[in-house]
Amino acid sequence: MMTRIYTTIHIDKPVEQVFDFVTTSGNWPQWHPSSLGVHGATEHPMQVGEEVTEDFRVAGRRGSVVWTVTDCDPPRRWVIDGKVVGRSSGGIITYTLTPADGATQFEREFVYAMPNALFSLLDRLYYRRRVEAESAEALRRLKAVLETGEHM
Repeated sequence: MMTRIYTTIHIDKPVEQVFDFVTTSGNWPQWHPSSLGVHGATEHPMQVGEEVTEDFRVAGRRGSVVWTVTDCDPPRRWVIDGKVVGRSSGGIITYTLTPADGATQFEREFVYAMPNALFSLLDRLYYRRRVEAESAEALRRLKAVLETGEHM
């Protein structure tokens, strides 16, 4: 069973600026509370085929995930496919950016599957709510970082 977490926010910055910031993986720890650190292609907007390894803490669980860019249509769409190191789980994150009068409507979709029925049950009872809250906080922080320069 797949879980889909969808969050969106309006950011008062041009779409190109938002796209470059969110697709530069070295910026992730500045705005995403689950991102503890990123290694690899971290200094530029990532293109199709590039990979990074991210250390994370999601819903209280720690690990590392290897993200590979699978689709990139600057400055509108960007997709990464993640495989959790040492586990059979992973997920896909899609960013969709729409220009809005000099600003940006930013959408983030995170789709993941749990490895078995027990974890699917735990996801429905516990993990999903935590992931939804962390995703909403991430977008709130992203808006703050980009609009005010406030670092989280």
